[in-house]
Amino acid sequence: MCAASAAGAQVSYQNPVLPGFYSDPSVCRVGSDYYMVHSSFGYFPGVPIFHSKNLVNWEQIGHVLTRPSQVPLQKAGVTLGIFAPTLRCHAGVYYMITTNITDKGTFYVTATDPRGPWSDPVWVDMPGIDPSLFFDDDGKVWVTSTVNWGPNIHEGIHLAQIDIRTGKLLGAPKNVWAGTGGRYPEGPHLYKKDGWYYLMIAEGGTQFGHKETIARSRRIDGPYTGDPANPIMTHADMNAETSEIQGLGHGDLVQTQDGAWFMVAHAFRQHHDHQILGRETFLAPVQWDRNAWPVVNGDGTVSERMQAASLPGPVAKQDLGQKADFGAAPLGLEWNYLHNPRTDRYTLAERPGYLRLHGTAATLGDVDGVTFVGRRQQHFGFEAGTALDYTPKAEGEEAGLTLFKDDQHHYVLAVMRRGQERVAVLRIRLGLIASDLRSVALAPGPVTLRASGTADRYAFSIRQGEGAWTSMGELDTRYLSSVTAGGFTGVYIGLYASGNGKPATAPADFDWFSYQPNP
Repeated sequence: MCAASAAGAQVSYQNPVLPGFYSDPSVCRVGSDYYMVHSSFGYFPGVPIFHSKNLVNWEQIGHVLTRPSQVPLQKAGVTLGIFAPTLRCHAGVYYMITTNITDKGTFYVTATDPRGPWSDPVWVDMPGIDPSLFFDDDGKVWVTSTVNWGPNIHEGIHLAQIDIRTGKLLGAPKNVWAGTGGRYPEGPHLYKKDGWYYLMIAEGGTQFGHKETIARSRRIDGPYTGDPANPIMTHADMNAETSEIQGLGHGDLVQTQDGAWFMVAHAFRQHHDHQILGRETFLAPVQWDRNAWPVVNGDGTVSERMQAASLPGPVAKQDLGQKADFGAAPLGLEWNYLHNPRTDRYTLAERPGYLRLHGTAATLGDVDGVTFVGRRQQHFGFEAGTALDYTPKAEGEEAGLTLFKDDQHHYVLAVMRRGQERVAVLRIRLGLIASDLRSVALAPGPVTLRASGTADRYAFSIRQGEGAWTSMGELDTRYLSSVTAGGFTGVYIGLYASGNGKPATAPADFDWFSYQPNP
């Protein structure tokens, strides 16, 4: 993944450094260790946290929000909930500040170890979203946030001093910069360098007009003057024929222990004008010009194949494949639930060697209550599968494998009861359209369910025992794209069980799950 080039001892690396739906990255360095967090929206646990020694290889070490008391999500749709966290460390304490837009708003939690445990929320009476903390060298602490709506509101970035012990503001928020004229100024972060306060934000919305801009002031409360070269990073002027990487923005800066600067940001990779993986994390080197403004990768763009003068540590090739055999150990950190799960619906103990799901009346089309656990689709080309031992007892009961964009947009490969038969079904849900496309009668015994993908198509198949695979059909990926379905998240590959409006009576036992990239 990393190699020295012949000229100037440059090193090369591959973007995205964190593929799949990992949006709104925020990074901080502690010594030679780097930590990064991301939005989690309506998924639980909330705010995945990663560790790296080189800014390229990232290993998930946990989640920040692991208790429902920290992150109530009962009323959160998939694209609601937790927006845009910021991670900072000061005096040995880690702070993660974010907004739960379906609860009480902005809060932060603290920990002395980024692996946790993290504290209960400290609520902040600060309007808006995308909050960020800044610890000044005079001991004062400041919070910034995005305010883009509301009566008598002038959109822009608001700043206030905060008592970091209590979360109380020490003065009224002040609108310090509205950006360069792009819509939705958001994602603010403050930095201090050589006597300047730098305020970096995203503008233009999270789709094709996204961009990163920056301003500075000698005083933290302004006035702020924008960089004449703004935007400092964007692909807004590129089309898919020039760059598949679009929606580039929402960056955060970090300085390495060697003095070099980098930016993490999100973008999405599109294929034929649609994208299914969500906004992914990209890395770009940053230099400072003679006028003390940051320059991102020389020209404000990024690519999949990148070069930098150096990286803070050696880089290794990573295997992002997964094989879960569902032993006694807890589920891996890559797994998430929808909303706050009822933990008694998921067990590795009732049938050792299996993940047992107990369905409820809730379906994948409901906002809350469905029995679902899944992981991100991280590659256009992949193969995922599971072995399901399930004998539904009541009409309409089902369990299976889903490619899930949200409650209104998903594909399902299910085993269910229809009359006296147990059948495998391929189903689509696209807004108001819900249709079973094919059903196949099953013999008694376990069923292997398989979904494979390319940038254009998903293919579904089933097998019983060591018999031949039976194709259930192919579906277009574009209908699970954010361009078509809306929202901010990427596709999840999930396991689920449901009574389809009635209490479920039979447990669904999953023997294993696998996910393998297929370049």
